[in-house]
Amino acid sequence: MDIRLIARVLFLRAAWRRRDHWDPARITAHQDHALQELRRATYAGSEFYRRHHAGLHEAPLDQLPSVTKADLMDHFDEAVTTPDVRLADLENHLRSLTESDGDPAVPWKGRWWAAATAGTTGRRGTFVWNRSEWETVLASYARANDWAGISAGLTRPLKMALVSSRVPTHQSAVVGASFRSGLVPTLRLDVTAPMVETVHALNRFQPRVLVGYASALRPLAAEQRAGRLRISPQGIMSASEVLTPQTASELEAAWGSAPFDVYVATETAGIASPCTYRNRHLYEDLLIIEPVDQAGNPVPPGTAGAKLLVTVLFSRTLPLIRYEMSDAVRLGGRGCPCGRSFALLEDIEGRLEDVLQLPGRQGQGPVSIHPIVFHHVLDQAAAAGWQVIQEPSGLRVLLAGLAPGASVAGVRAAVAGTLNKAGAGETRVDVQLVDQLERTALGKAPFVRGLRGRP
Repeated sequence: MDIRLIARVLFLRAAWRRRDHWDPARITAHQDHALQELRRATYAGSEFYRRHHAGLHEAPLDQLPSVTKADLMDHFDEAVTTPDVRLADLENHLRSLTESDGDPAVPWKGRWWAAATAGTTGRRGTFVWNRSEWETVLASYARANDWAGISAGLTRPLKMALVSSRVPTHQSAVVGASFRSGLVPTLRLDVTAPMVETVHALNRFQPRVLVGYASALRPLAAEQRAGRLRISPQGIMSASEVLTPQTASELEAAWGSAPFDVYVATETAGIASPCTYRNRHLYEDLLIIEPVDQAGNPVPPGTAGAKLLVTVLFSRTLPLIRYEMSDAVRLGGRGCPCGRSFALLEDIEGRLEDVLQLPGRQGQGPVSIHPIVFHHVLDQAAAAGWQVIQEPSGLRVLLAGLAPGASVAGVRAAVAGTLNKAGAGETRVDVQLVDQLERTALGKAPFVRGLRGRP
């Protein structure tokens, strides 16, 4: 347990609560100043960004070129602002951490915390933070509890159970291990473990907050309704996967209150989380968010972008300025009964990689099939979750149990009919009943996995 780290996180949480009262002008002023500081430090220390922004060092943010994960990984050693960090050394550290099942809370060389993405969107990404940055990362995760009205402190420990990845290079594992203390007793559970083990551990631990992937929380809700799981958490936090209305409804039925849908990413840490009114507010004091279309043009509030450009205002070791994420999100306006002026995040529709490309009808080109097409058919048919996996021969639909009244033949016909209405040509649909959904290396169970997203 790193007492100094926990103390600093508590200090930041208290300081940030004052920001909840900022008006839009104060938020904008803070962003402008923080962006200036970020760019000053970046140009001083990063050869990559000096070159990438050549001739634009004084230009407005929206005139700067975006940067992709591949850009950063290909030029990592030039992108970082310190000569003490090199990608090859960092990868060796993460590899040894995995092979030895080491403690991810222990900083590399005593100075750096690191995490990696799984690479399911085409390229594995490795990210690193110094102590100050990591304190901000942890505080951004803790803010979700503050905004949800879940208190924690010296007199009331926050017992937290995380059902996600136990891979030590995954950020949820690093965060969970870093929070572990007497103030935040933390139970980390492997999402791939047998359900009976997870239920037994949760019953014994009795968490105040239950955090997990949506695909992990939905079967746990079924266990709660069946009486095998017997916990009464103050809050349910869904993170790292799309939370559908169907799953949210099932979680509310199991525990009596709507879940909090938290938006986070390895690269950025916390992006947005709900207040007690379940309205998601962006962490605009920590990030600048730009939803854009496929060509990189901004889209107005109320319109979903094809991708997201994110500038992390506190990033220094590996600066992220207009970093591309393939998430399709829709922003709203401002104003909420909770009194916060931080902009609202209306919806997260998924990732660009989740949109399948299928052959069109005879004489027509390929058609794009958005995951929402499958939600309309499969949310009610599956008892504990579903997946659509694209293969060269067609689509494989996995159902984790059947809901009452549903049948394999009926699901197959409904999916085929929906695809036909969407303009797809004849597509083979194979429906399979499974005990567990297929998960990525980091334990996630995406609804849709296209050919590009296969390992």
